[in-house]
Amino acid sequence: MTMMIVICSFVPQFLISFFSGVWADKYNRKTLIILADGGIALATLALIVYMMAGYTSVAALLFIAAIRSVGAGIQMPAVNAIIPQIVPGEKLVKVNGINGSLQSIVNLATPAVAGAIMIYGEIYNLMMIDVITAIIGISILLLISIPKHKRAETPVKTGYLADIKEGFTYSMHHPFLKPLFIIYAFFTILCVPASFLNVLMVTQVFGGDYLYLTLNEMTFFVGMLIGGLIIGTWGGFKNRVKTMWVGLFSFGALTIGFGLTDTLWIYLILMGLVGLTMPFANSPIMSMIQEKVEPDKQGRVFSLMQILFSSLMPLAMLFFGPLADYVPVQTIVVYCGIGIVIVSIAVLFNKKFYRQGLFEAKTGNEFEEKKEEVLE
Repeated sequence: MTMMIVICSFVPQFLISFFSGVWADKYNRKTLIILADGGIALATLALIVYMMAGYTSVAALLFIAAIRSVGAGIQMPAVNAIIPQIVPGEKLVKVNGINGSLQSIVNLATPAVAGAIMIYGEIYNLMMIDVITAIIGISILLLISIPKHKRAETPVKTGYLADIKEGFTYSMHHPFLKPLFIIYAFFTILCVPASFLNVLMVTQVFGGDYLYLTLNEMTFFVGMLIGGLIIGTWGGFKNRVKTMWVGLFSFGALTIGFGLTDTLWIYLILMGLVGLTMPFANSPIMSMIQEKVEPDKQGRVFSLMQILFSSLMPLAMLFFGPLADYVPVQTIVVYCGIGIVIVSIAVLFNKKFYRQGLFEAKTGNEFEEKKEEVLE
């Protein structure tokens, strides 16, 4: 059942990503976000009503999970592509860092809130929070004036397959995106043991005490929260590739460290530091894509990233998961950490790619063109 819920939560998102990027480039992104979030909320509300009527069905739960997955797959490329429409280019790293911190706060608070609600009520009470927060989020978004991007203002009648092919060709021939996607793909695969098998490692090395497992999760997200606040305040180095490199190298080196330690408190400190490095790696990546990619292609580029992540992550788990039954998780983590360090060093040797990390203010960009319209 756990396997089925994971499949229903991720496979539909992977499949819809082939189209959601096209929609984010072709239609009003604000409308797409509202419709996707509203659809997720309505699907959840339908399940709540179904359960309150006294029915229980695993099939219904799986179906709603699939609907929610589709909504998330539509929403994410539109969200990432809409940010540069309202944020100046030089502020993107800071904004993405703050966004990462907010996500970390949510990840920290959610288990505690969920546990408290589950103690005093039924599970559908927990689901109702999702409906209420969706209503709040949509209401706030409706109050924000966000002009349409150019391609949505003058719709182009092209086929979906042609649009998908154009987005893929554009990404693969882009002098910055192609090496970035290769780096992102290797990092996605190699970070799986440290990110997803660390619970198994804690159990194998330190024991299955619930306190240990809780501390393991908390230290990582606390680290992410602090790292996001640092990036949100500081903004990183002038060269965003350098900030990304620091994040990648530190993640790999610290991963090697907590893979070698047998002392719990040292492990927890290193896990917290690993979490801290994540915003250093992720925020510059998002910001550079938002800056360098043409506004009418950002949806497709972000959907391609979503496809990469949602396909490589489970494939890596299919490999590393069974491998962990035969090889100690610590060994796997150490070797993958070494692999990440090698990837980060390769970034330094690609001088052409490294130089593109310097921010280039664009004159006449969409933000500047629409700024007065938004203020009016």
